Amino acid sequence: MPGSGEPRAEQHAPIIGREAGLARLRGLMDQVPLAGQVLLVTGEAGMGKTVLLADAVERARSAGVRVLSVTGRESESRLAFAGLHQLLRPVLSSAAGLPGRQAQALMGALGLAADAIVPDPLLTGVAVLTLLSDLSEQSPVLVVADDAHWLDRSSLDTLAFVGSRLDAERVVLLVGARGQAPPPGFDRGFPELHLEPLSAEDAARLLDAQPRPPRGRPRAQVLAQAAGNPMALIELAKAIADDPVASRRWAAEPLPLTDRLSAVLTSRFASLPEPARAALLLAAVADGPDLQVAARYGAWPDARVLAPAEQLGLIKVNRTGLQFSHPLVRSAIYHSAPFSQRAAAHRQLAEALHDEPDRQAWHLAAAALQPDEHVASLLETTAAQAQHRGGAAAAALAMERAAELSPDRADQARRLVAAASAAVPTGQGDWVQDLATRALGVTADPELRLVARHDAGWALAWSGRRTAALSALLSVAEDASRELPALAWDALGSAATVAYQSGTTASRQAVSRTLGMLERQVPPVPGRSSGIDVNVLRLWIRASADPVAGRDQLLPCLWKIVGLPIGEPELWRIASTAWLLDESDLAITLLQDVMRRLRAPGVRGTSGGSLTVLGWAYIDTGRWDEALDVAAEAAGMAGANHMDIVAASADVITATVLALRADTAQARWHAARALAAVDPAECALVAARARRALGVAALADGSYLEAFTQLRGLFGEDGTPLHNYASYLGLADLAAAAVRADRLVEGCDVIEHALGRLDGRASARLGQLIARARGILADPSDSDAHFDKSLADPAGEQWPFERAQLRLDHAEWLRRRRRINDAKPVLTQALDTFRRLGARSWAQRAEAELRACGVAVGGAPERDALGDLTPQQRQIVRLASDGLTDREIGDRLFLSPRTVSSHLYRSYPKLGVASRHQLRDVIALTSSPITADEDS
Repeated sequence: MPGSGEPRAEQHAPIIGREAGLARLRGLMDQVPLAGQVLLVTGEAGMGKTVLLADAVERARSAGVRVLSVTGRESESRLAFAGLHQLLRPVLSSAAGLPGRQAQALMGALGLAADAIVPDPLLTGVAVLTLLSDLSEQSPVLVVADDAHWLDRSSLDTLAFVGSRLDAERVVLLVGARGQAPPPGFDRGFPELHLEPLSAEDAARLLDAQPRPPRGRPRAQVLAQAAGNPMALIELAKAIADDPVASRRWAAEPLPLTDRLSAVLTSRFASLPEPARAALLLAAVADGPDLQVAARYGAWPDARVLAPAEQLGLIKVNRTGLQFSHPLVRSAIYHSAPFSQRAAAHRQLAEALHDEPDRQAWHLAAAALQPDEHVASLLETTAAQAQHRGGAAAAALAMERAAELSPDRADQARRLVAAASAAVPTGQGDWVQDLATRALGVTADPELRLVARHDAGWALAWSGRRTAALSALLSVAEDASRELPALAWDALGSAATVAYQSGTTASRQAVSRTLGMLERQVPPVPGRSSGIDVNVLRLWIRASADPVAGRDQLLPCLWKIVGLPIGEPELWRIASTAWLLDESDLAITLLQDVMRRLRAPGVRGTSGGSLTVLGWAYIDTGRWDEALDVAAEAAGMAGANHMDIVAASADVITATVLALRADTAQARWHAARALAAVDPAECALVAARARRALGVAALADGSYLEAFTQLRGLFGEDGTPLHNYASYLGLADLAAAAVRADRLVEGCDVIEHALGRLDGRASARLGQLIARARGILADPSDSDAHFDKSLADPAGEQWPFERAQLRLDHAEWLRRRRRINDAKPVLTQALDTFRRLGARSWAQRAEAELRACGVAVGGAPERDALGDLTPQQRQIVRLASDGLTDREIGDRLFLSPRTVSSHLYRSYPKLGVASRHQLRDVIALTSSPITADEDS
């Protein structure tokens, strides 16, 4: 298609030495009508990536497949969504059929929306996915992204999002990128075809296939110099044919292969007439779409001027325009010209691009050798536009370059700080750190320095260096306390989150000390001031530092705030505080309100933390299917927004539910993946949660020594918890594992030491766990007191699984004391809960105890049909049963309508239904409690 940079389909000679790669790509083309596929084609420059992709394009077109393509361009790598715009230009008219908020997000990202909207990268990604899915209903679609290493980051992230969700779509995504590693966003396990150098035999065949193949010693030198690189073989053979003595010079000039090729191409460029050189330099500077603009304004020569360059094979010219024969050709021409000539070409194009300010600003920036405030201001405007469209990386790049061109040091510092803040959402912590450090090096302005340090602290946390992040954020809170109290409170709120994730005593004490210092200063006006709510922040900071010791004082504050209008993100912090204080039902109510707000356009990507807390609250309150649903949603959110801690938390939520349901192999897999994603020493929260999931899985398997080993790791030798909150949730399971693994003495010591470190009055939940642990470990004559006291408190019913575990252990004690009639109803209650939740291992224990009591337990109830579905399928089925259409479900879950339809189709046989309208009855049936039959 014109101006698209699409891999060209003309193939006039066989492709030598890439038979395996061709077979793999052609196999994908044959599968296009069946299912979505993604393949990365990587390799060094000249290895033949573009040739293989062009063959795929030709094969696809001959089969009636629609082809959409984009070629990454170095000149556009800093323009937000430039690659996506190039890819979708031919089909943008179809965007009108997208769901409303998806259409708004996509057109806003591409700068085509009539009204200003808040950027939302996740909605943009699902809009592209839905658009491709809709197109694939008409005919299969091949999406080709060549030179992806030069695509702008926003476009790369969008394509990676789409690639991760191709399921039932008749879409194939091929991505070609230079180098050994996949481009950013595609480093998540996508299938890869890496092109290695040709074998000696294939290299010889390719060389002999050239129009003027060298012979004798020159032939050996070409083969040696090219080292199996196809492009090098072709270009060096041309160089030898044009200059037979060239090979003798190569021995004296041991250049790397890329430099050698550049030298060959540069010499060919230098042999052209001056008008042709000038035209090619302008083309190299324009590098794609800007050529069309230059042509419109008469800044482009006719084809006769370009004929000599075409004859040398540097370019191809046809009705679609000019194309360089290889990206290295463009690069060699650009960098061989003196800066003054390049700058003149950039200025010439900038003059023609007055209707495209983003491109104009970057051309002027490329022409600037000295600081230039006018150009810096243009770039700053460009950055604001990019940020408005959701292009965080493009905005940060533009602001960074604006800072470099700022004559005034104050403007330079201000722009560097703005660049650092803009770069935070990209997840590139090292970049944010570098920008903040550079800003600190050029300014003494106290406010700018504090903002830069705050950004640097978040960058450290984002990079997983939470110890350093905590120190940085606390120092900002201290230094900003008098002059910039709002920034100080915000920094301390961030530090409290980091401290909660780390879970160490030292980090929590440091947060508490800084809180005391801030409270002694004059705080901002209570309520919302300077964009923050101090009362909410204070409550969150205190709860995250110690949710047990301060619980009695914090609860009245919590309920007082809950009665007031609450904004977001304050609502997320209040909901999380309620969960930490074991007010689980309140936490769910608030978190569901959070999610309703966060599902509005523009803010969806910020909901990862809320989803994980909601997932834990669902586990706590026995809503395990819903926990799996939000974990799946959080995992998708994390992948789209580079949130490692959210991804790890989603895995641990999933692992916990699977372990409780005795799906132990999958539970271990998810727990291991979570532990691999974070440094346990820096994030004890994930480590403790994963250890508990692994311990529960071992209990379900009857591997009691393994269970004890895993759960024993929740506490140090002296009882110090691995995490100040999460460790204590495994206390009762540790006691059960200790007894069954014959580690009673050690278990008692650890648990008593751990309980000795608890300050304050335990919540009803923690009290129930402690009572169960002590009842299990106590002398049989004393156990009843622990069990009875806890079961007498109705508050424990809020946590049904933990309550059922307590009942089961109590009933086992009762039966062993020959109190059979007392044990029967307790066991029946426990069994009802275990069966309803799908806690198979614990249900089997309860059934065995009932039989030992002489009760004829009815056969296990039919398995909950929803239990055979994946978390995503369950989520889709539930929404479909509520009457949502495929497009509405896809819009909610960030899936394509075709994927939703495919999941439903695969779910029907598992549910025993034939159509959508029967789903409501299935959901109602699976929600009904199941009781055991008991003899009278």
